[in-house]
Amino acid sequence: MIEQIIDAALERKKPSLVLKNGKVLNVFTGALIAADIAVEGEKIVGIGSYAGEKEIDLAGRIALPGLIDAHVHIESSQLSPEGFAGLVMPRGTTTVIADPHEIVNVCGIAGAQYIADAAKNTPLEVKLMLPSCVPATPFETSGAVLTGADTEKYIRSDLFFGLGEFMNYPGVLNGDKEALQKICAARAAGKAADGHAPGVRGKQLCAYIAAGIATDHECGSAAEAEERAELGMYVLLREGSAAKNAAENCRAVTPYNLRRFLFCTDDRHAADLDKEGHLDNALRVAVQAGMDPIQAVIAATLNAAEAYRLQGKGAIAPGYDADIAVFDDLHAFRCAMTFKKGKCVAKEGKALFDTACRPLPGAVKHTVRLQKLSPDDFRLPLQSGKANVICMQPGTIVTGRAVRSVQRDRGDVLLQGGPLLKLAVAERHRGTGNIGLALAEGFGLRGGAVALTVAHDSHNVIAVGDNNEDLAAAVNFLSSSGGGLAVAAKGEVHGVPLDIAGLMSSLPAEEYVSRVNALTERAYALGIDRRFDAFMSLSFLALLVIPSLKLSDRGLFDAEKFAFCPVEADK
Repeated sequence: MIEQIIDAALERKKPSLVLKNGKVLNVFTGALIAADIAVEGEKIVGIGSYAGEKEIDLAGRIALPGLIDAHVHIESSQLSPEGFAGLVMPRGTTTVIADPHEIVNVCGIAGAQYIADAAKNTPLEVKLMLPSCVPATPFETSGAVLTGADTEKYIRSDLFFGLGEFMNYPGVLNGDKEALQKICAARAAGKAADGHAPGVRGKQLCAYIAAGIATDHECGSAAEAEERAELGMYVLLREGSAAKNAAENCRAVTPYNLRRFLFCTDDRHAADLDKEGHLDNALRVAVQAGMDPIQAVIAATLNAAEAYRLQGKGAIAPGYDADIAVFDDLHAFRCAMTFKKGKCVAKEGKALFDTACRPLPGAVKHTVRLQKLSPDDFRLPLQSGKANVICMQPGTIVTGRAVRSVQRDRGDVLLQGGPLLKLAVAERHRGTGNIGLALAEGFGLRGGAVALTVAHDSHNVIAVGDNNEDLAAAVNFLSSSGGGLAVAAKGEVHGVPLDIAGLMSSLPAEEYVSRVNALTERAYALGIDRRFDAFMSLSFLALLVIPSLKLSDRGLFDAEKFAFCPVEADK
């Protein structure tokens, strides 16, 4: 093969494919040049003037390296890996660094194996990270547990490319032996370790990085992003469904620190992928916020490839993989064609490969184990008239906290007509019967309840509502349907099942998006503030490692103190 590559580069033979009449963005120099791209097999062999066995006219469009998502949970799309690939590859994405900790928290390593096997049915290159926090904390009930010893065992496997986001940053800073064992295992295997440390600054940040953490996607401000870049960390500019930080954090990018910035989507729902896009959307957001478009492309390609040591990716140059995304321009970022290893895999917004979900292994089916609940199971007795309340905030997964006066009657709080809602997390893996209850405000729902089996990261059932009857109806629907999304109002329940681990759907993407969009409108009809994603925003209220107050199946949790917090507030 190497002889053919050399011969094609020298035109002793015609390259198998030539992309003609386009412009090439050179990510090494920032130059945009008019040139043909010669491809032999899966490799780029030349930039210049070439004639090929097959030629494709780019008609003046711009060829970029295939986009690389530096951190994503495929499960958060709520599609199978096949369906996910069918939505992101037409947007120019050719490689993703995927952390399967959602499905591993439910199904263990068998869940990661399912993601890997299903992804092989597509051209999308998926590099799996070994989840580092299963569960994310010891203060919740998950479907699986991965210990430090398990990490030492699995991190050397070819299944895993590195260590997934280390959310237990207090464990790292406090020298927890299990936490450090996992990081040391990654270092010994020569594999990268991703970070997750919202609000960690100064010497604590230095300690976190010195332990071996290379990246972070949880910067809450440009100042945090700048500090991380100064200390040599890779900063991931995130544009997901619920957490959108790219516009804010790209303000930290300068010509001098550019090489420390990447792009990621983290958690992005199928409906948003279908309507707004994937990394192409993140690029639009950053450029509209003032980031130089060429610098943005470098961050989404070359930087990601070099940060994760993806040899042969991230550039259009001789010897590199023929992973190429063709865009109309560098502002709207409309992708016209996507090539993976020299083959056109998407054109004009459509995947050119089979995106149907293959038969599911038993390990990822029938994962909701929850007894039928009654309205009385959602009663929240308070002795005083004061409660610690979770304050939801649009555009971020960080929550505020407040002490609010509450009305009580017959051993329960009264909610109808006020700003407060009842939040519940019901354990669904081991049949413990645990139900954590708390109060939340800011969501805007009235006259019903919303529930889902996607609750980061242990993925118990999470529900929010203003009356116990609808809360029980919504949760029971999910129990009987094997997981999914549900909206209940006045005794009527509508839902969409998630038959893969209670997290993902085997439906075709188009059908699933249509059904979810209809269900989402039902949710918004209950008065939910449209600045929130009706379901994804709710799913993060169980993520205990994000400040300030969150809820697990075992109770209200203070992420800043890393300890449980009573719902009852001091008078």
